Amino acid sequence: MRPNLKFLFRTSCGILFLFFYCEFLIFYTTQFNCDWPHLNPANEDASIDPTGEAPVKIMVIADTHLLGSKNGHWFDKLRREWQMYRAFQTAMALHKPELVFVLGDLMDEGLWCSRSEFEYYVKRFYKLFTVPKETKMYVAAGNHDIGFHYRVSPYLNHRFVQAFDAPAVRLVSVRGNHFVLVNSVALQGDGCFLCREAEQQLSKIEKILQCSKGTYYSDKCKAHKKLEKYSRPILMQHYPLYRQSDMECNDFDAAPYPVKQERFRESWECLSQEATLQLLNQVKPRLSLSGHTHHGCTRPLPMGEGLEVTIPSFSWRNKDNPNYMLAVFTPNNYAYMKCELPRESTVISLYLFGVALFLIWLLYNFMCRKKHKFLSVLATFSIFFK
Repeated sequence: MRPNLKFLFRTSCGILFLFFYCEFLIFYTTQFNCDWPHLNPANEDASIDPTGEAPVKIMVIADTHLLGSKNGHWFDKLRREWQMYRAFQTAMALHKPELVFVLGDLMDEGLWCSRSEFEYYVKRFYKLFTVPKETKMYVAAGNHDIGFHYRVSPYLNHRFVQAFDAPAVRLVSVRGNHFVLVNSVALQGDGCFLCREAEQQLSKIEKILQCSKGTYYSDKCKAHKKLEKYSRPILMQHYPLYRQSDMECNDFDAAPYPVKQERFRESWECLSQEATLQLLNQVKPRLSLSGHTHHGCTRPLPMGEGLEVTIPSFSWRNKDNPNYMLAVFTPNNYAYMKCELPRESTVISLYLFGVALFLIWLLYNFMCRKKHKFLSVLATFSIFFK
């Protein structure tokens, strides 16, 4: 191979490998380090009899914020969607969860986009977040999907519910594990069209849980279908439960200062105190999962035993270190783990390091060619003067 072609071949291979690693391979090398958590027998709920069945494996993401036509630059849109697609499909290939939950804000401009753009949103979402046939996906609505409470309309709510099969309240039961998905926007308690529906469905689920547990009058339980096995549910929604700020959150993916100190507004950054008490009293969860803040948080439930875990945004546009949750559930136990994704800053650093090496490589070859020419001229002169 001629020297120039050899140099061009080596340079091209180096550039292609850098691009391949930063845009594909890094997702595997990073996510391969995360695996399903192990159940700790010491955490078992003694009041619930074990079933002996295999644990239910779930994956949870939040706040994908697919960009729209108003606030999204085409390159930013292309970049973020590729990152989320690659991260999600890598997770599907490595972990193979049974259930996938998406906790709201699927879209960035769903609350004001036209019908045609909304349909384009839906197609993009299902293309990016494709799941295998054996995996089921469930979606909860967020404020960017249908609007905050003051803005949401029957039309905006209906088209989201139809497109993503996401009613105001939903009960999903798998092998004695019960997941209650709630539309946070519907918990205003003012009797609006959405709130009435959510309150009715919550009351129905409350009675189903009470009948299954045996804490409700048996004659009144005839109207409600009992669960095959009672266990404390897992509550899932977009908004976190009421808290004053993120100051009590000390996770590795928690909000940075001074964002951490900003006070939350009820029904904006978190649920109201009234809605929080209502949910905890009616559902009595062992674990509450949420999104919305774009940062991670783990804290005890305000009432009863259990934890609340806030999942950070899955989009690199909102966070340098996004992640997702893997969790396993049995009726009397659970365990979870947050799986880190490649940091945006790490990818940028790798590109900068690769560019620096490339420039050094060019300079080295340029100096070598200069040296070779100089030696050739010197040899010619030496022959001439002999």
